[in-house]
Amino acid sequence: MIPADENKQLMEVGPGTLMGDLMRRYWQPVAAVAELDDNPVKNIRLMGEDLVMYKDKSGTYGLIDLHCPHRRADMSYGILEECGLRCNYHGWFFDETGTCTEQPFEGVAYPEANFKEKTPIKAYKVEARAGMLWAYMGPSPAPLVPDWDVFSDRGYKQIVFTEIPCNWFQCQENSIDPVHLEWLHGRWSYHLTNGASREPKPHIKVGFGEFEHGLSYHRVSEGGDEESEQWTIGRVCLWPNALYTGHFEWRVPIDDETTLSVAWLIDPVPGDAPFEQERIPYWTSPLVDEKTGRWIDTHVMNQDYIAWVGQNALADRTQEHLGGSDAGIIMMRRRMMEEAHIVADGGEPKAIIRDPEKNKQIFLPRQGRNRANAAADGSSLFAGKDGKAPRTTLLAMQPKEVLDEMDKIWAEHGSTASKK
Repeated sequence: MIPADENKQLMEVGPGTLMGDLMRRYWQPVAAVAELDDNPVKNIRLMGEDLVMYKDKSGTYGLIDLHCPHRRADMSYGILEECGLRCNYHGWFFDETGTCTEQPFEGVAYPEANFKEKTPIKAYKVEARAGMLWAYMGPSPAPLVPDWDVFSDRGYKQIVFTEIPCNWFQCQENSIDPVHLEWLHGRWSYHLTNGASREPKPHIKVGFGEFEHGLSYHRVSEGGDEESEQWTIGRVCLWPNALYTGHFEWRVPIDDETTLSVAWLIDPVPGDAPFEQERIPYWTSPLVDEKTGRWIDTHVMNQDYIAWVGQNALADRTQEHLGGSDAGIIMMRRRMMEEAHIVADGGEPKAIIRDPEKNKQIFLPRQGRNRANAAADGSSLFAGKDGKAPRTTLLAMQPKEVLDEMDKIWAEHGSTASKK
């Protein structure tokens, strides 16, 4: 149980708020590279700010205010040109830095006024990495976009988006909660499938820790011991707003009451022949079953969503009664507030990367690294039938075009491997 004012501070992400200023110090994945290849202009709402992301005709990405500073026209309907985006209302032209480089009428009628120099548009930095487009909304100089080791692993990668109608922080708290795995994904699934799924073993011990790039939780289940990777390695709660278990799940704040779930998945491809993706596909996973109108409960992350939104859009932590398994959640809340106050006092928060030499395939603890040709965490895949690719158990409604591409790759690489 925490005071109401602290509960409020943990959830606010707008400009000038305690947590909002902290979160703006980190790069956030907000779109897919392939997404802007398909449609080079996209509306983005991020931490309470309405923006437009674009890819101009030179291939440069920009992220600027949704509204032109002239008459507040919608820049998502602007004209893409070689080096920026032009407002369709009066032709004011802006580059990716937010500089207004042309005002057609003002420049002709009143050139001496240099009015364009006085009317920049709000702009944020964008970088591409691992098939995703990342946004940075904090002060300069920006840190480096992390180069996590799994980004370079051989495998079929895909990016999945889901918009969740609740605050980002109750989503991230899930990342440091070990016992929910036994119940939400284990015993509830066992109930939902009438015993068709495997019944989980109960937890007998949990532990929590902190390292350079985040927090971690560790478990011992019935019949296990502290020699197991579940205890020695555990799971990574990546700072400040992701879960890492061989795949990534970011909880990106859209605003105080909405979160963009961004999942980056990787499936090991059969064999050892070279494999590179020219394009990392993206798709949106739904929340609601169209037939029943109920939340989808058949997949792991969908089950998480049900738990998160069940706490309401803004969780009231003043009404909680935390137990022994919640020590990690208590630690996360405390550390978030500590790091937010460091930023408020002019300091640099945890897990900022600035040294390029340290930003090369950064190692993160991961169970199952030595498990040949298996999913990194064992939970994201199950074996497909008739030589087909495995289907994800994480998110519902994996598109047919993605599955067809995967099946083709698995058939090609599987047949090559079987001949050796």
